[in-house]
Formats: sequence, structure tokens, C-alpha cells
Amino acid sequence: MVTSEDTILILGLGNILLTDEGVGVHVVEHLRENPPVSTAHLKLMDGGTMGLTLLIDMEDADAMIVVDAALLDREPGAVQVFEGEDMDYFLRHRGRSPHDIGLDDILDGLRLREAVPECRALVGIQPAVLTVGENLTPAVKSAVPKAADAIQSLLASWKIT
Repeated sequence: MVTSEDTILILGLGNILLTDEGVGVHVVEHLRENPPVSTAHLKLMDGGTMGLTLLIDMEDADAMIVVDAALLDREPGAVQVFEGEDMDYFLRHRGRSPHDIGLDDILDGLRLREAVPECRALVGIQPAVLTVGENLTPAVKSAVPKAADAIQSLLASWKIT
């Protein structure tokens, strides 16, 4: 449960120069233009590709929602929410390069500092294209408001008091 005094970090991740890879950043921009209805303190943040430098902002959050492109083995533009331990499991079992510093590594840093929020979620969006390009593909662009709706549903389910 989240109180109205708690800070909820909504963090959009991704590289906006790699087509659909930047979808998390686009969702945060959409939320800035169409703020979610909530009585909590929301911090909307473009995390881009900042990596471990995000630890400070994440540690300061009482709850967090991360939005990012995710390989979901679904159709492009599909939105899937992973909450709490499901988020941790998904991040641990996805494929990636051993040289990649990912969100799961950042969460491990939070664990070391005993600062992982109980209320946490990943809103993943299936990309279509991950090559150089500044615009989202049509399928992923149409997923932006769907991801924003998923965030609104998460906030409602966290029963902000």
C-alpha cells in the first residue's frame, strides 16, 4: 500500500535514437501531457540510458514503476505489467549480454542498500524495430496510451491512501 505522502517514481527507460527502444521515455512524455489521476506525489523521470546513475532517484522513491521496451515474445506494441516478484523474475530470466548493466543490476544495488520498494512494477512494451531511428513504429506508438492506462491501473491497485 502507498500513502498520499509517498513518492512514486515513474521512470521511462530507453534510447530514443534506436526506434522502439526509446518507448519508455515516450510514455513518460505522454504522462507529462496527460497526468495520471493520483493523490500521491508522482515523480516522472526520463531515465534514458543513464544506468547506475539512476540509483539515487530510485533509492529516494517509496514506490516505482519502470517503463521500458521488453522482449515479451508477443506482437509489437503488446503491453505487459510485471509487479513485485514477477518483475524481479522477468528481469533475471531475460536474455542479455554479460557486459550489459541492466535494470536487474540496479535493483541489486538497491537491495544492497535495503532500498527496494515493496510496490514496484515494470511496464514492458514489445518493440518491433531496434535499429537507428528517431520515431516509434506505428504499433509501438499506439501502445504508448495503453502503457499509460496500465500505469493508472497500477496506481489504483496500490490503494493510495
